[in-house]
Amino acid sequence: MLGNTHIVGGITASLAFAQTSNESPLLLVGAGVVGALLPDICHSGSKIGRTFPISSKIVNRLFGHRSFTHSLLFLVLVALLMDAIVPYRSLTIGILLGMASHLILDMGTKKGIKLFFPIKISVRFPLTIKTGSSAEKIIFAGLCMLSLYFGYEIILDIVSVV
Repeated sequence: MLGNTHIVGGITASLAFAQTSNESPLLLVGAGVVGALLPDICHSGSKIGRTFPISSKIVNRLFGHRSFTHSLLFLVLVALLMDAIVPYRSLTIGILLGMASHLILDMGTKKGIKLFFPIKISVRFPLTIKTGSSAEKIIFAGLCMLSLYFGYEIILDIVSVV
């Protein structure tokens, strides 16, 4: 999936979670965007890889693309690290929601992901799409619509308080 699709996926996941929680929607969404980009630190051509090129090259050399950073192990390690050092629960939850949305979206691609790293089995959905294809544009549009729906509910709640 392309970076923009991952970003909207992180926003959608964060806004959906905000509907059923007392967490700060703004912190959830901001962290959700970061989390949605984080797994692609292993790819130097990604949005986050271009932002942190040295880190990206190191991670890619150590693990390759769509392996460790696209695994449940990485998700758990990030959760433990964030829980230990980040004082705001909304940030931790947002990062994890964004990461989870990234993994789910990449499972919809032909290559899939190494979800159970270090086991080298690729996991993907039975129906897959090509990155950047018309099908991805449809997914992107659907995620945008869901984000608007969930975001609208939150805006109404904020306005009713003011």
